[in-house]
Amino acid sequence: VPRNFKLLEELEKMEKGNTEMAISFGLVDGADVLMSNWNGGILGPHNTQHDGRFYELRIYCPESYPASPPEVKFVSKINMTCVDSKTGKVSFRKVNTLPKQWNRNMGIEQILVALRHEMQLSENRKLKQPAEGAVF
Repeated sequence: VPRNFKLLEELEKMEKGNTEMAISFGLVDGADVLMSNWNGGILGPHNTQHDGRFYELRIYCPESYPASPPEVKFVSKINMTCVDSKTGKVSFRKVNTLPKQWNRNMGIEQILVALRHEMQLSENRKLKQPAEGAVF
């Protein structure tokens, strides 16, 4: 599937509400014909240090997407084993809930769902978090 068709499909699925309710994503600018820059959001899972928090992310889909993964970066400060503590950039190699090899059938939704699941893992669920509202 060509890049823009894949991205349009993902956007339409989100806009119709056909994704997990605890995540959200959409284009930063609706006039972005290349559909490169996206906003993302994750509602923190219950019974974790993330409970009741909403985390904002930026997602950049390069020209090589979906053959290669997008770049994902938390805007909201978060303490997780797969997130660089200085930049907020997500390291996919450290995301235990994603397959180790990216494949073109994966997308933005799968990444956000995986990051939310990552928040629930024992190594992340109890980590002390920065003050709510803090950003990278």
